[in-house]
Amino acid sequence: MCAAPTDDRDARHVSLASFGEDATSRLRAAHVLIIGVGGTGCAAAAALAAAGAGTLTLVDFDRVDASNLARQPLYTPADIGRDKVAVAATRLATQHPGISIKPRAERLAGEALQAAVHAADVALDCSDNFASRFALNKACVDTGTALVSGSALRWEGQVAVFGPDYANAPCYRCMYSDHDEALDDCQGAGVLGPIPATIGTLMATEAIKRVTGTGTPARLSLYDGSTGEWRQLGVSKNGDCPVCAAR
Repeated sequence: MCAAPTDDRDARHVSLASFGEDATSRLRAAHVLIIGVGGTGCAAAAALAAAGAGTLTLVDFDRVDASNLARQPLYTPADIGRDKVAVAATRLATQHPGISIKPRAERLAGEALQAAVHAADVALDCSDNFASRFALNKACVDTGTALVSGSALRWEGQVAVFGPDYANAPCYRCMYSDHDEALDDCQGAGVLGPIPATIGTLMATEAIKRVTGTGTPARLSLYDGSTGEWRQLGVSKNGDCPVCAAR
């Protein structure tokens, strides 16, 4: 059980008219699953920890590389070669001792992934490949768990929220097919360092809205950092979606 919002760290949330003590307490009790602690994952985890999310489960099998440092601010040159989740968990716990952080240095799949998703109030897709995104989406649909999806590439990024009512609303898979797995990735196409942080921070905001019942979930939001422009698009349920169409 998380403590009631009584300390000064919560003061700005409590004084926010549309948030207040009730939402602050729900945030303190929330469990957020973050798949991938790279560019978007670092920013999302840092924002959620600072905001007072009660429990963060961080999942990533990767280790810190020098090429990560320009866009993954939880890591330093001294961390190169170490497990990302171990470094991230230690750093966040030091900065925000009031929250619980559970690092999992592994690639979750199958029943293990489904169990991790089921245990969370909301899942954040901060992964960097379609196989992981598709697997996480299916686990969210199967367990009725809300999914916040984010990605960044070149100068651009996107954020969208799916579920938990997958019977009447689209899932992530409604937007993409198996052919999309051949699309460019960050390693091949590059990405401007601040773009993943922009997207990850917005993902944290959507997660907070979800677990506290405040605000309105984002539609598909597209950001072009080269022009500073945002676009909002609707996503329709795909009647042929192999994951959610039959629900």
